[in-house]
Amino acid sequence: MMHTCLTIAGSDASGGAGIQADIKTMMANGVYAMSAITALTAQNTTGVRSIMNVTPEFLSDELDMICTDIFPDAVKIGMISERDLVLVIGEKLRQYQLHAIVLDPVMISSSGARLLKEDAVSAMKENLFPIVTLLTPNIPEAEYLTGVSIEEKNDMITAAKRITAEYGCAVLLKGGHRLQDADDLLYTEEECHFFHGKHIDNPNTHGTGCTLSSAIAANLAKGFRLFEAVERAKEYTSGAIAAGLNLGHGSGPMNHAFSYTGRFMEEAQAFHL
Repeated sequence: MMHTCLTIAGSDASGGAGIQADIKTMMANGVYAMSAITALTAQNTTGVRSIMNVTPEFLSDELDMICTDIFPDAVKIGMISERDLVLVIGEKLRQYQLHAIVLDPVMISSSGARLLKEDAVSAMKENLFPIVTLLTPNIPEAEYLTGVSIEEKNDMITAAKRITAEYGCAVLLKGGHRLQDADDLLYTEEECHFFHGKHIDNPNTHGTGCTLSSAIAANLAKGFRLFEAVERAKEYTSGAIAAGLNLGHGSGPMNHAFSYTGRFMEEAQAFHL
């Protein structure tokens, strides 16, 4: 018997982020991975060329087929680019009473670029935030949600507290490059804790947010408490970055298989030596 985890997100043609990174991460963390694709993206390590969203009807069918057959123990939600897709996801989460839900609100990039239309963000706040277990915004997203300017760790606490008070969900606020460290803040109604991350000298970090949120969901699926799930996910993500994979001409992907062991992996490594 294997625990199961569902990712609802967009596809990354280059395999470093999105659905592909989610599935690799979930399998590496010992759960069976399933996916409901919200969009196809033509992208690689240098950028995104085009995006094609699925229809709300197709996304609804995907979620029905998954939840009526192999029921997920946990859910990760990533890229949702349109309001109608957000509404479908909210409807299905409630219909099937899904739980252990991690939402990575891909609204604003780390550089500050807006990635979602205002109506999609509003729909997400109204339909998804109140029913998720954990929200994992980066600093620009947390600033947008709260109106708090985040320049130091106390500002992170203020913003996370405001999100939890308004929507009732726990928050993992990712520090990232803005504060020159990899410290993330977990804020719940019961606890406030900084997970200290060491700086890893590797520019290839494409898909870090997808990987972290998927690892958290995978560990929730296995029954770990939220604190433990975040702790394990942070360790896994750091290991994937530290493995030093170097592919592509831009910000390359991480090595999601860095901890894989066994005869088939060993033979593959020996073949390429």
